[in-house]
Amino acid sequence: MKRPFTLSTAIFLATVQLASAAQADEILVSSGGGALQDAQREAFFKPTEKALNIKINESTATGLQDVRVQVDSGSVSWDIVDISAEECAIGSKQGLFEPIDYNIVKADGIDPSMVHKDWIGQFYYSTVMAWNTDTVGKNGVKPKDWADFYDVEKFPGTRSVYDHPRGNLEIALLADGVDPAKLYPLDVDRAFKKLATLKPSIGIWWNSGAQSAQLIKDGEADFIQIWNGRLAAAMRDGAKAEFTYNQGLLMADCFLIPKGAPHKDLAMKALAMFMSPEQQATFAKHIDYGPVNAKAFETGILDDADRKRVNSSPENAKSQVMVSDEWWGEHGTEMIERWQNFKQQ
Repeated sequence: MKRPFTLSTAIFLATVQLASAAQADEILVSSGGGALQDAQREAFFKPTEKALNIKINESTATGLQDVRVQVDSGSVSWDIVDISAEECAIGSKQGLFEPIDYNIVKADGIDPSMVHKDWIGQFYYSTVMAWNTDTVGKNGVKPKDWADFYDVEKFPGTRSVYDHPRGNLEIALLADGVDPAKLYPLDVDRAFKKLATLKPSIGIWWNSGAQSAQLIKDGEADFIQIWNGRLAAAMRDGAKAEFTYNQGLLMADCFLIPKGAPHKDLAMKALAMFMSPEQQATFAKHIDYGPVNAKAFETGILDDADRKRVNSSPENAKSQVMVSDEWWGEHGTEMIERWQNFKQQ
C-alpha cells in the first residue's frame, strides 16, 4: 500500500536534504597537530571558511602511510593532507593523489620545484646550525658554516644531529667543500666518508623536534643542527643560543588531495586560498616557518622584523640551499638503510 505523504515525511526529507547540503559544504583537513596546526587554523582554515562559507574540520596524520591506508582501502575521509615534501614525491610516484587543477590553484610566485601535478609545497622550514652561547663564542670567534660544525679542533664540544640521512648528507658535503649549486645528485660515498669524521663527536642523535629544542634549552649540546621553528621557540623560552641561516637547508611540507577524496572540488577551492599570497603571509605571522609563495612578501602583511625572522624571506633564503625532494623521493629508502648501517659501524 502506498503511504501518504505526511507533514512528518516532508520534515524528514527536508532534514536529510539539509544534512546532505551541510556535508557537501564541509571538508576534512589533516595536518601534524600542535603549533603548526594552530598556525594553519588561523591563517588558512578560518579565513577560508569565511570566504567560501564552508566548514573546515580537522584531523591529524603522521605521514604518507596514513594516506596510503585510506586510499588503498577505498575509504578516504580526508580532503586535504599536510605531509613532508619528500613523502609527497614518493606518494606521487605511487599514484596516491588527485591531480591539482592549476586553473584554480594559482602557482604564481612559487618555486617550480614546489609545484607538481598532484602536490604543491606549503611552507618552508630550515635546518640550521645553532650553538650554546654559554660554551661557544666566548673568545669572539663564532662558527659561520657547516665546515666549522665539523671542525672539532677549532670549535671543540659535543655535537647533536638529527637521526636521519636527509639533510645530514647535504650538510656533510657542504662541510667538505662541495659547491651548494652542485650538490645534486648527492655524492653519497663522499658524504658518508665525511660523516665518519664527525661521528666520534656526536653526543646525541635526536629523533624529534621537541627533543632537539630541549637539548639546546638544557645546554646538553655545544652545537646542534636543528629546525629553525623549534629553535626560535626554545630561544623565546630562554634557551641560550645563537644560529645562522648561512648554508641552512630549506625543506618543505606539502599539501595534497588524496585520490578518492570525498569533496575534491571544494578541496581544490580551499587549497587555492591556502596558497594565496595573503594567507601564506598570515601563516608566517603565527609561526617561524616561511611562505613558499614569494608574493607573500609583497602583500605588506609581513613587516621588516618579520622579514628578518622568517626563513624564506629573500634576505634569508639567498644564503640557504634548497633540498631536492625529488632526489630523496627516489633514493630515500636506500639511504635510510645505509644510514642505519653507518650508525652501527
